[in-house]
Amino acid sequence: MTAADTAYLVAGLALLVALVVPTLVRRVAVSAPIVLLALGVLLGLSPLTDGVSLDLQDNRAVVEHVTEFSVLVALMGVGLAIDRPLRLRERASWATWSPTWRLLAVAMPLSIGGVTLVGWAAGLPLALAVLLGAALAPTDPVLASDVQVGGPSVEGGTDDDAEDPASPEAQERSEVRFALTSEAGLNDGLAFPFVHLALLLAAGGSGASLALEWVGWQLLGRVAIALVTGYAVGALLGRLAFRSRTEATRFADRGDPLLALAALLTAYGVAELAHGYGFIAVFVCAMALRSAERHSHYHRGMHELTQRLELLLTLMGLLFLGIALGRGLLGHLPAWGAALALLLVFVIRPGAGWVSLSVAARPAPEVGGLTRAERGAVAFFGIRGVGSVYYVAYAAGHLDAEVPLSVWATVAFTIVVSVVVHGVLATPVMQRIEPAD
Repeated sequence: MTAADTAYLVAGLALLVALVVPTLVRRVAVSAPIVLLALGVLLGLSPLTDGVSLDLQDNRAVVEHVTEFSVLVALMGVGLAIDRPLRLRERASWATWSPTWRLLAVAMPLSIGGVTLVGWAAGLPLALAVLLGAALAPTDPVLASDVQVGGPSVEGGTDDDAEDPASPEAQERSEVRFALTSEAGLNDGLAFPFVHLALLLAAGGSGASLALEWVGWQLLGRVAIALVTGYAVGALLGRLAFRSRTEATRFADRGDPLLALAALLTAYGVAELAHGYGFIAVFVCAMALRSAERHSHYHRGMHELTQRLELLLTLMGLLFLGIALGRGLLGHLPAWGAALALLLVFVIRPGAGWVSLSVAARPAPEVGGLTRAERGAVAFFGIRGVGSVYYVAYAAGHLDAEVPLSVWATVAFTIVVSVVVHGVLATPVMQRIEPAD
């Protein structure tokens, strides 16, 4: 048996397990990601994987593209799932997204800064410390399903009602779920400027030229391009899907959910060719597509397709991560890396999230407002996942030197801690803070 044959066998088993596990664990207080990680570790310790190379550094390109596609599928699903509209010309509509803006503008930079300081103090070069901060800062849209909105609500109401931020149709079933879902949709793309800051520092950039390159282009220019291209693709495809005069392009009438994947790939490709951030473009595209006809059942079909694909990709990714752990990846975990993971999950992210949501907070009775308990839940459930692996793999492909295995191990251990802690606590915490139906 060749190494390729073994790889196919392991991939097939991974897919079968990913199909079966979610159903088996549905009624127990253990999440599917925890089970897949544990199974992966057991496989890594078994002779079955002896012929398969799962070194993250050696397989960097494969790791990058697989995790990239996993995040893209999740972002499309997240954008389609959000019921709350965002009307760009109305201040009241922007206010209903208050938790999102706070988490992005305050909690995320604070988290990046906190991780960077810990890494730098532990002896990492500044560039690698910033990379670690950028990779571990975003709330992962792939693993956060237990604390996110369940999917698009298309029952009842009119499009005019849905566009009213104060209407029942516009309000999410849970402000906690909305805050974490919308944050996860945007902060994965917003981590990219900080990844590029790390690359600029590694290349020897400094002073005014570094500031101009980073703020003017990486932070502002490329984000703007992503927003414009994502909205343009989503609005165009939404118009074709629901209002085209040509039957062949009126996709909603046929109910073919593959438009979600077509939109995902198109938005990402256009944004990247225009030098924008594809992750942001995909989420914005999904939001624009959803707003084209808010109450259509077609959105539910597209969301179910992306959700199913996302689940399979995620669980397979976690299984292979578990195999890598079982094959000795954690042997490269330094003491500071383990401490950083615990600090991030229990101190840095919760503290940054609490500060961002508590200062001049929007009153809880209003749409976009959070109670004290809800602020605590949103601050705590900053779940880390495969997106973090993607950012390290992406940076590793653009650096002259290899990313140390200690960084890979730190990211992997942080994901393990997050999957276990957040996976165990998500259901009981959400049941406690959400009103019973």
